[in-house]
Amino acid sequence: MKKMTIRDVDLNGKTVIMRVDFNVPVENGKVTDDTRIVAALPTIKYAVEHNAKVILLSHLGRPKGVDPKYSMKPVAEHLKQISGLNVIFVPHVVGEEVKRAVQEAKPKDVIVLENTRFHPGEEKNDPELAKAWAELADIHVNDAFGTAHRAHASNVGIASFIPSVAGFLMEKEIEFLNKVTYEPDHPYVVVLGGAKVSDKIGVITNLMNKADKILIGGAMMFTFLKAQGLNVGSSLVENDKLDLAKQILEQAEQKKVKMVLPVDCVIAQKIEANAEKKIVDLKDGIPEGWMGLDIGPKTVELFEKELEDAKTVVWNGPMGVFEIDDFAEGTKRVALAISRVKGTTVVGGGDSAAAVAKFNLESAYSHVSTGGGASLEFLEGRELPGIKSIADKKK
Repeated sequence: MKKMTIRDVDLNGKTVIMRVDFNVPVENGKVTDDTRIVAALPTIKYAVEHNAKVILLSHLGRPKGVDPKYSMKPVAEHLKQISGLNVIFVPHVVGEEVKRAVQEAKPKDVIVLENTRFHPGEEKNDPELAKAWAELADIHVNDAFGTAHRAHASNVGIASFIPSVAGFLMEKEIEFLNKVTYEPDHPYVVVLGGAKVSDKIGVITNLMNKADKILIGGAMMFTFLKAQGLNVGSSLVENDKLDLAKQILEQAEQKKVKMVLPVDCVIAQKIEANAEKKIVDLKDGIPEGWMGLDIGPKTVELFEKELEDAKTVVWNGPMGVFEIDDFAEGTKRVALAISRVKGTTVVGGGDSAAAVAKFNLESAYSHVSTGGGASLEFLEGRELPGIKSIADKKK
């Protein structure tokens, strides 16, 4: 999947309209976590250094119409502070004020428009809105992987009017997710966690064709364990997915993929800090009224052993309720084990990325994805509209 990138186009004196993912937490008018803004800086600065005028588009939160609480203004101010660039905020999504601001701006200026979702046409991929944005610029740069699985006007719509190329962040996402989805080096280990089997069915069925081993943790393990006839107490189970779990285990056996399920777990009666907890062997079952909230020490050792010889690892979903320190050990130890792998290690966005941040391990992996939903759909083998709309490299 070779896509054109910002390096492949002449930017000198051009106007670039760039979709970035600045969907960041804002409290009392201040950005509290600027990871996503920092991640987009190399692409923005590249355009500025190549004498382009840059217009930035992003959504923030899930506003229902125009809502000052979700204004991009604090984000624009933060960008100005950390980048040293000449950042101009325009409190409109489209219209005459936007046109005027773009006309009056000089090359190397960065214009941040108001929250794209303040306009009802954004999420509907309205061609009129997309055209209005496209008419402001010569080139569209898509650097927002987090929205690549959505066909919106700001990422997909504009690309039908002017050429669209990938920014550096998007390029890196495509490169690493492509490798683990289609061209992994073997042995290839897939580590899956999180609450529900239903969220990961697509990933399991797609990657089963490539993986050598699949390690299952998180609450989704209890659906598999119950499907095998084990007693899981009050643990979270998707009872309507028990047959599916059995089928997945049978398929893995047929395809000679090693499915590794936990052998012990940490249990408690409540999901809260300082709750009484115990470790149980899963073959003995979990007592009624108790629920599994993390993988146990024997399982951690088992997973560490299975990861030792891996050349490619993709990890999606925590091993337990890592937000509470009492149930974070399994996720932490598995995160450390993956970080020691000599090869390609990719963390698939969302909760896994949050866990990696909690344990300060971001720099220990080949790639930590910036998109939860988008990375899941990529790993399922689906074509993402926000990537499809980027121009292909010429042969």
